[in-house]
Amino acid sequence: MGSIVEWATNPWGQSVPIHIGWVMIWVCAFSAIAFAVVHALYLAVFGKPKVFAVNDTPEMVNSIPEKVVRHGAVARAFHWIMATSMFTLLFTAFLPKVGVKFDWVTYHWIAGLVFTASIIFHIIHASFFLDFWAIWPDRTDVRDAFRRMQRFFGKPAPLPARFSKYPLENKLYHSTILITGLTAIFTGLFMMKRVNTHNIFTRNPYLFGDMTWGLMYVMHGLVGVSLIALVFVHVYFGIRPEKREITRTMIQGWMHKEFFLEEHDPARWRPGKDTDTPLTPPSEVPGD
Repeated sequence: MGSIVEWATNPWGQSVPIHIGWVMIWVCAFSAIAFAVVHALYLAVFGKPKVFAVNDTPEMVNSIPEKVVRHGAVARAFHWIMATSMFTLLFTAFLPKVGVKFDWVTYHWIAGLVFTASIIFHIIHASFFLDFWAIWPDRTDVRDAFRRMQRFFGKPAPLPARFSKYPLENKLYHSTILITGLTAIFTGLFMMKRVNTHNIFTRNPYLFGDMTWGLMYVMHGLVGVSLIALVFVHVYFGIRPEKREITRTMIQGWMHKEFFLEEHDPARWRPGKDTDTPLTPPSEVPGD
């Protein structure tokens, strides 16, 4: 069994980290596969239909369009550009480590710049043109998560509300991807100072000492292998039958009204017909 971190001795006799142990590629890959298998088997054997508290008025139902827009064209374009750059980063980073040899460095840093630019664009777009708070957990999410947990263990609890634009699981996944993605960007941009970027960055391998460089490479590697698992789990949920309507919204932009009313609470998310921005700010559902 390999080590999580590999070390080397520099010319001054100091022991410094140089990168992660590449066994972590397989640890993260197999962990993600195991999670998907266990989750799928659990739902197949013990899965139950979702049950929510519903208090829609006829006026509220009639105000929902037949095609509910969830993602506008710009948001969808960002998602697929970001996804393409992410897969390119993962393939170029880890295929050489498992025996597929090719000149990967240039492809990797170019994909890194595309990924960085897409994230910067997304932060600006989400902050000023979309509903910025839709992706962050609120008190209703926390309350309903506790209620679902109580009901899971067979304890009496009120029915949870339907979801807002994003379920709590999506919001927590987004936060995890945000942390790992920004860490990869931060460390990756500094690491570009050590490679030939054709004059985009001035090469300066002496910017940091050996220990700092080593820790940066380790951190970059750890978030990289973490992204293998995170991306795999994201794809797994995207292809599950109950999630395909959500997945289609990232292609066609909209979901059917029936699905919206099954999964989403109009009191928490009032989408417009042609924009990602709610007609009214998402509200907290009052407690029972």
